[in-house]
Amino acid sequence: MAEGETELPGSKKCGPYISSVTSQSVNLMIRGVVLFLIGVFLALVLNLLQIQRNVTLFPPDVIASIFSSAWWVPPCCGTASAVIGLLYPCIDRHLGEPHKFKREWSSVMRCVAVFVGINHASKVDFDNNIQLSLTLAALSIGLWWTFDRSRSGFGLGVGIAFLATVVTQLLVYNGVYQYTSPDFLYVRSWLPCIFFAGGITMGNIGRQLAMVSRCLLFPFLYVMHEFSLNGSPLRESNF
Repeated sequence: MAEGETELPGSKKCGPYISSVTSQSVNLMIRGVVLFLIGVFLALVLNLLQIQRNVTLFPPDVIASIFSSAWWVPPCCGTASAVIGLLYPCIDRHLGEPHKFKREWSSVMRCVAVFVGINHASKVDFDNNIQLSLTLAALSIGLWWTFDRSRSGFGLGVGIAFLATVVTQLLVYNGVYQYTSPDFLYVRSWLPCIFFAGGITMGNIGRQLAMVSRCLLFPFLYVMHEFSLNGSPLRESNF
């Protein structure tokens, strides 16, 4: 402790730690809520387009809203989006490989637009399902190469596609809903490509939110740190 400082030891030791933990918790909560809302919005839009094109069929009794979607679809997609968006920057930090490729909002928005385009391409008529699946697979990998190019991003995308496809198969098997003209067990063969592209997209959004939130949170942590040490965040020596 420097001479002349009379602050209580408890506030000096615990203040920065408590403010840091609290701020990180608030940071995660805000990012999670934003990712959840984005996932809900995309689910409503994309699912509405699929129903209009007669790709997905829900029982008539569950289509009871203006969004023409089962009530559980948007919350599930929003929750998955929040988990994926928070997981990507966490894995990057754990591996010590911060993702810096095309880190700006314009790139993220283009990634979202390409994802919506890939989803819409699933409704294009091809001669057979194999051609459609291979085309969407190429587009999905192209999306990863254009907006991600990280090994962790590709690995997470493949894992997300596999897990989401298994869950979807179980839901269709239990009669929750169904796909028209299934050709990959109970679903369409191009579905893993959509899940892969969606994982990459939400991962990019999550990474960008993490980067922006750190930039906005750092000044707040600094002020809280100075306040806990000196009793006032405003000192001439700090400016």
